[in-house]
Amino acid sequence: MAATQSVAAQPQTDQQTPWYIIGGLCVVIVWGYWNTIESLMGTWVTAQYSHGFLIPIFTAVLIAMRREPFEPVSTSVRWWGVAIMVGGMGIRLFASYHHMNTPDMLSIIPVLFGVFVIAGGWPALRWAGAPLAFLIFMVPLPTVAERGLLNPLQHVATTMSTYTLQTMGLDAFNEGNKILIGESNFPLNVEEQCSGLRMATIFLALAVAMSMIIDRPWWHKGIIILSAIPIALLVNVIRIVITALLFMLLGQESEFAKTFFHDLAGWFMIPIALGLMYLEIQILDHALVDESRFAPQTSGFDSKSTVQRPIPTRVR
Repeated sequence: MAATQSVAAQPQTDQQTPWYIIGGLCVVIVWGYWNTIESLMGTWVTAQYSHGFLIPIFTAVLIAMRREPFEPVSTSVRWWGVAIMVGGMGIRLFASYHHMNTPDMLSIIPVLFGVFVIAGGWPALRWAGAPLAFLIFMVPLPTVAERGLLNPLQHVATTMSTYTLQTMGLDAFNEGNKILIGESNFPLNVEEQCSGLRMATIFLALAVAMSMIIDRPWWHKGIIILSAIPIALLVNVIRIVITALLFMLLGQESEFAKTFFHDLAGWFMIPIALGLMYLEIQILDHALVDESRFAPQTSGFDSKSTVQRPIPTRVR
C-alpha cells in the first residue's frame, strides 16, 4: 500500500511545455531559413518535385502517430541539443558561403533534431528522429545526381516498354529513347519527364512513410523500401505501353492519348502502384508461419515426453 501511494505521489512530467518549446523554436527556425524555404518552394512548383508540399505534412502526421510521453530532461542533455542545433547551423553557414544549395536545405534536419533533444531529450529524438529524417524527400536531387539518373531511367523505360509491346505481338522497336510503333513507325518519344524519376521519388517516399507506420518485422520494412524503385519502373512501363496502345487504336493525332500520356497517366498509375505495394505486404505477411501458434502446451504436462502425460501431484 505504501509503495502504491509513493508511486501515485510522484509528480508527472509536464507534457505541454515541451511542445511549447518545440513550437517556439520551429517558428524561429522557419524565420531563419525563410530564404531557403522560398528556394525549396520554387522547386516544388515543378512537375518533378510537386510532391514536396506534402512532405512536411506527412512529417507532422508521422510525429503525431509515433509520439510518446515526454520524460524529464537533464541540463546536460539540453546542452547536447544546443550543440546539435549549432552543428546544423554550421553546415548551413558553410553551404551558404560555398553556394551549395543541397547541404543548405538539408541542414534544417539536424537543427530540428536539436530542437527535440532540447525539448524531450534522447527519448524524444528516438521517436521523432525518423519522421524528421523523412524531410529529406522534400529536397530536390543535386543536379549531378538528377542528370546521372535521368538518362539510365529513360533507357530502361524505353527498352522495357518496347519489349512488352513486342511480347504482345505488336510491331515496335526503339531507336535511342524513341519507340517506333505500328506499320507506320509512329514515333513515341520517352522524354525526361517520362523517365520515371518523379514516380520513383514519390513511391520511395511513400514506402519509407509506410515502413514507419506499419507494425512489421524489420526485414519486411526493408523489402518494402527496396521494392519502391522497381514498382515505380513497372508502373511507368505500364503507362508507356497503354499510351502506345491508345495511339495505335485512336490514331496518331488522338488528343485523348496525348492528354493521358502527359496528364492523366500519373493519377491513374498512383493507385496501381499502391495496389502493388499492398499486394506485396499481403505476400510478406504470409511468407513465414507464426511458430507460436504451434508451440506445445506444457501447462499441466511433461514437455520432455513425446506423449503428453499429466504431471503427478503430490498427495499428502
